[in-house]
Amino acid sequence: MDLTLALVISVVVVALIFDYTNGFHDAANAIATSVSTRALTPRAALFMAAAMNFIGAHLGTQVAQTVGKGIIDAPQGSHGLVIVASGLIGAITWNLITWRFGLPSSSSHALIGGLVGAALASASLVYWDGVVDKVLIPMILSPLMGFTLAAAIMIAIYWIFRNAQPGKTNRGFRYAQTISAAAMALGHGLQDAQKTMGVIFLALVVGGYAAPQDDIPQWVILAAATAISLGTYAGGWRIMRTLGRRIIALDPPQGFAAETAAATVLYGAAIGFGAPISTTHTITSAIMGVGSTKRLSAVRWGVAGNIVTAWILTIPASALVAALSYYALHWMVE
Repeated sequence: MDLTLALVISVVVVALIFDYTNGFHDAANAIATSVSTRALTPRAALFMAAAMNFIGAHLGTQVAQTVGKGIIDAPQGSHGLVIVASGLIGAITWNLITWRFGLPSSSSHALIGGLVGAALASASLVYWDGVVDKVLIPMILSPLMGFTLAAAIMIAIYWIFRNAQPGKTNRGFRYAQTISAAAMALGHGLQDAQKTMGVIFLALVVGGYAAPQDDIPQWVILAAATAISLGTYAGGWRIMRTLGRRIIALDPPQGFAAETAAATVLYGAAIGFGAPISTTHTITSAIMGVGSTKRLSAVRWGVAGNIVTAWILTIPASALVAALSYYALHWMVE
């Protein structure tokens, strides 16, 4: 086995490990609100989320195309594969750090930051127009849209059910949350599994096993879908507690509104623009949005501030780890 093929296989394995950590890191995105309102039991919610993640991963490749072709231009051969591997190591490291502290940071932005950091360390080309248009602008807009849309849905629910019995309304929205949580998990698969597909495709192109104009191979889609589903089923309990309880104590109508708003933003970004937005940012801002309609003090803004700090640090921190990883791997391999 030559060095290039060995590196391609290694990068694919590391990419699937990242996909797995993405799954357990972001499991809370889809199910924290449903579990915290007792709409679903934790295990039932995890199984549902894993299944919907798997299905969502097969619904398109627009985001994968963006990640695989629109962020960096890695050189051919072993040098390019070292760059891709370093980017993945940066993303995995940040995922594990934020998981350890229970902070719902973005696996998507960790991956983008890792790729950019490794590319800069290696003096490779970064498509800054793509980074700005497909990453930075959506990174700012998606939480704002999630917050605003969730608040609007919550206000509509308050008005429509203003004369209804609270107990009956809560029971009804617990059933509705099964659907909204499934929609959220489907959107997570549509977004996050595709990012791993894009990285694997990038490795295949750099290694000479695919051409840039080729479609994403079916085995890549299946592998990425399986890895993120297994990771989701493994669960991310630390982050689930943060999203489900520490930001605001949710009731079923609030959980339904947050999940519906977040899923809508995820679908729009993936299908409409091929933009790799953060499911974490979107659902977290949606939870803040529904909380703010009750009263601003209902949201624990100190916890929210810690989360936003993690968001801001994600891209530079993962880029730094990726750059250091590149120097180490480059020395060992070449």
